[in-house]
Amino acid sequence: MVAPTLITIIALLSVAAGVWLSSFQRLARRLVPFGGGVLLGVTFFFMLPELAEYFHWPGALVWIAVGAGVLAFIDRFVYPVCPSCSPVHDHGNCETRLHGFAGPLLIAAALHSAVDGWSVTAAGHASGVTATLGAALAAGIGIHKVPEGLALGLITRASMASRYSALAWCAAAEGATLAGAASETMLAPYLGSAGLHALLALAAGSFLYLGAHAVHGEVRRSGPIPAFVPALTGVAGSSVLRFFLR
Repeated sequence: MVAPTLITIIALLSVAAGVWLSSFQRLARRLVPFGGGVLLGVTFFFMLPELAEYFHWPGALVWIAVGAGVLAFIDRFVYPVCPSCSPVHDHGNCETRLHGFAGPLLIAAALHSAVDGWSVTAAGHASGVTATLGAALAAGIGIHKVPEGLALGLITRASMASRYSALAWCAAAEGATLAGAASETMLAPYLGSAGLHALLALAAGSFLYLGAHAVHGEVRRSGPIPAFVPALTGVAGSSVLRFFLR
């Protein structure tokens, strides 16, 4: 539970900054494509090779595609799953109260956090998965939690009259990371190695979608150069991390 706890702490600090300091909105905007690039790098350099060893390349690609497709469907037809990645609304300029926005947003954030906690814990329980993958997965999620938490805090604050209420509800949503980790720990003995690897592959697909969606959203907001430069920096950082974590 060490990694999920650290991820939750990062998320809570980011949420608090978003709720209390509106000046952090520019930082959140700049970190979105970088965090997306990190998720893409972790998926390609860490998760995909190890999943291919278990499922072989065709099976790994199919599972990852299913994970990306499921998240894309939810994001498009149900509700945006990541507040920092969504290009639909300019959250950075929210200054008025967003009536009715907080409930669906917090539910989506809680589900997103639960999947994060489940994924990073499953990486530690699946047989054949190296400690390197677990460390990279935790690092990728932790980095992405910074812009995500800033955006969540900013939007929720604009949706509620009280900063303290916004902070409390955001903390509950991000705390679902620990609930997801605890659920995985309880269910892991019943899933078996194949089930855990399948869930990891689905998580890899979700990270692939989130990373691409974050970069695409920034392209629509600011243009290709402000989006691709930090995104490529994040991808490059993931490749360097792979070199040092061999």
